Amino acid sequence: MKLAPAVLELDLTDVEKRLKLFIKEYVENSGATGIVLGLSGGIDSNTIAALSALAVGGDRVLGLMLPEKETYNPKDIEDAKVVAEKFGIKTQICDITPALEGFYKSIPIFDSADRLCKGNIKARSRMIYLYYYANKLNRIVCGSSDKSESMMGYFTKWGDVAADISPIMDLYKTQVRKLAEHIGIPKKLAAKPATPALWPNQSAEGELGIKYETLDLILFGLERFMKPEEIAEQLGMERAEVEKVKARWLAVEHKRRMPLTAKLEYRTVGADFRLPHSTY
Repeated sequence: MKLAPAVLELDLTDVEKRLKLFIKEYVENSGATGIVLGLSGGIDSNTIAALSALAVGGDRVLGLMLPEKETYNPKDIEDAKVVAEKFGIKTQICDITPALEGFYKSIPIFDSADRLCKGNIKARSRMIYLYYYANKLNRIVCGSSDKSESMMGYFTKWGDVAADISPIMDLYKTQVRKLAEHIGIPKKLAAKPATPALWPNQSAEGELGIKYETLDLILFGLERFMKPEEIAEQLGMERAEVEKVKARWLAVEHKRRMPLTAKLEYRTVGADFRLPHSTY
């Protein structure tokens, strides 16, 4: 197998069709009235918002914009509004600053200098808002995690990855960008640098230490059981860099699983207690 950008190419028309059907059927089967999602103005959330609107109609999609004072960027709000207006999505702005400050003040060991722990509070707080609206309006929460970040564990456990469905979790970031343009998201928004916006000037590629164009090819190779030395040779890079990606992918498996429990009884929830539709 030759690792090159071409291996990540998809039939985008088919992908769009399948994802819209996936979203539409889930909403219908769940008996929900629509969808709630976080609309940050970033590439993943914009793509999910557009797909959701195309699947069930923009009037049934609510995009929550959840700014807070430390990372507030008016450009992100503008970008989110561009997508919302184009696809007829309803929006609501909720300033989560008071809620965050309440958490900070009420946690005895809170350390404002620990930006990772502080940032994770932000990610988990955003999900409280999304699920409140979903509960109140009888809707499902549609997540925007992509495959690159899911494989690398680049998300907050029980935070930004929390959702009822995550339609694009099997698409690498570079594939999401192409799909975004395909469904009508402006090119400048599809190419926008990714950030979780948990602290000022945060950059996804900066933290991951690698460009998505390279990361996606490495992950593609690892997913297909290619050896690190083979991947490194084909991509013209040091084997140590590929090993670093592989080590992180394996180390964060716990973030992609439900809570682990000890096997004690005949059938165990989450392990072998799975019911087929035709039973019961």
